Amino acid sequence: MKNRLLLLLILLLVLPPSSSAEDFLGAPIPPQHKIEGKTDARLEFKTDLSPDATVSYYKEKFKGQQDIKFRDKKDSTFIEDHGNLPWHSITISKAHMEGTTVEIVKDNWTWIIGTLTLRYVGVFVVLMLIFLTLALSGSIISRAIKRMEKKRAS
Repeated sequence: MKNRLLLLLILLLVLPPSSSAEDFLGAPIPPQHKIEGKTDARLEFKTDLSPDATVSYYKEKFKGQQDIKFRDKKDSTFIEDHGNLPWHSITISKAHMEGTTVEIVKDNWTWIIGTLTLRYVGVFVVLMLIFLTLALSGSIISRAIKRMEKKRAS
């Protein structure tokens, strides 16, 4: 009897306890969910929770993490990771017909490169606008100074 008790205690310490908490790419999934679609890069599921309760669930789970940003839109709530977690975003649909639809998307290089390219192009567009504005104002000021010098000379 002591051997069985000792073996059970060792098994409990060595094997991780199974819990009802599930996750996808490190992002938690609320209980009472039904998976609608799953790939390596995306998980879509429905939960019986209301959209507000689902947002509250995720706010509780991500409390204290500074790189997690919540953006509330008219028809959905986006939760984005601006850090280095394997998932990029969680979208919670506010259309609560037969459960709340939640979509978790993996971070991918397309989004990363697209964001960097947009910023790179944006910087040069701003610099070109500044350059053109300075060139235009410089030519206007030069013409005005030449006119003033001609008036003084005559």
